[in-house]
Amino acid sequence: MYLAIEGVIGVGKTTLARLLHPMFDAALLLEAFEENPFLSDFYADRRRYAFQTQIFFLLSRYHQQRDGVPAALAQGSLVADYTFHKDALFARLNLEGDELETYFRLHAALAERLHPPDLTVYLRVDTETALRRIALRDRSYERDMDQAYIARLNRAYEAHFSGAPQGPTLIIDTNRLDYVHDPAHLDEAASRIRAALGIHPYQPALPFAPGEAR
Repeated sequence: MYLAIEGVIGVGKTTLARLLHPMFDAALLLEAFEENPFLSDFYADRRRYAFQTQIFFLLSRYHQQRDGVPAALAQGSLVADYTFHKDALFARLNLEGDELETYFRLHAALAERLHPPDLTVYLRVDTETALRRIALRDRSYERDMDQAYIARLNRAYEAHFSGAPQGPTLIIDTNRLDYVHDPAHLDEAASRIRAALGIHPYQPALPFAPGEAR
């Protein structure tokens, strides 16, 4: 079983992945985003540093998934806090013209070599809630983050996962959920994921809000 968690910055992807991997007896794959040397410059001047930032992320995510995913699946299950295809959402927001075309040529060549998730869980959140969570974790390079950029990114995620996402997808609204402090919320998320994967035990009668599961 290969499970990937997705959603806008601040939604809680890594937190949920860390909590789920022992519940599913799975290996854990976390995005190494802090290794990007252009990231803090990008948040200060997105236009100037967008291409360098995007290409570094693309190649870093490719190498991590090319090596890490098959190795983990050879031993058992895997939970990741990102998908390779998320990179394209950021590229569409930050690149244009020849840079965007170059990016997508490289993305297409790399993507076909990677193992896709069996299920992608999209964590839906309001932009205001995401911004509060970003502020609470207080990463230095995120302190001056443009709120309008997060709003645009959140709309891009919503459009992608509300449309025709690649592969099986489960949508969970996280605005009211607190996995860390309320075990019932974590159990609810885990049960929905097990149901989507057909893994027992789960509660098939657990109610979904309209448009919440796909």
